[in-house]
Amino acid sequence: MIRYAALVPALLLMGCAEYAKGRFPSLQPRPIESRSDAEPVVETPAAAPDPTLDAKAAEAKTKIAATHAGFATAAARATSAAAAAKGDGAGGERWIAAQSALADLDVYRADSSTLLTDLQEASLQRAAGGQPPYPALEDAVIAAQAELDAETAAIGTLSAQLPQG
Repeated sequence: MIRYAALVPALLLMGCAEYAKGRFPSLQPRPIESRSDAEPVVETPAAAPDPTLDAKAAEAKTKIAATHAGFATAAARATSAAAAAKGDGAGGERWIAAQSALADLDVYRADSSTLLTDLQEASLQRAAGGQPPYPALEDAVIAAQAELDAETAAIGTLSAQLPQG
């Protein structure tokens, strides 16, 4: 029994010796843990000045302003017609006048939609050609989209005020 008692500390020391030899993995970060998986930053080249696109963007902004003004006038008429038609049932004279005023608003919305489509097409053609986005053109697209969204919301609001026919 005494012999075995002397072997226990020896066996324990052998276990410590095995641990010191490095059989266990290091807790140091591995190379794979220190690499970055972030996407590389790709710098977009600046668009070269293009007088044709500048003119197209300026013309588009002029059209947007004109459409906005015309729509505002027609929307005021449609709002008055919708308020007058509140007591009228679907198919009544005032209801028909309000529907006609809403149809006038749709003309402006169609113009805005066409303009937006043209601007988006020009932007897509640049992208298809491998050219960077043109700031003036992108600004015109954003302005046209905002105008179309505002017109659509106004038409929806006025349409909801009328009895459905």
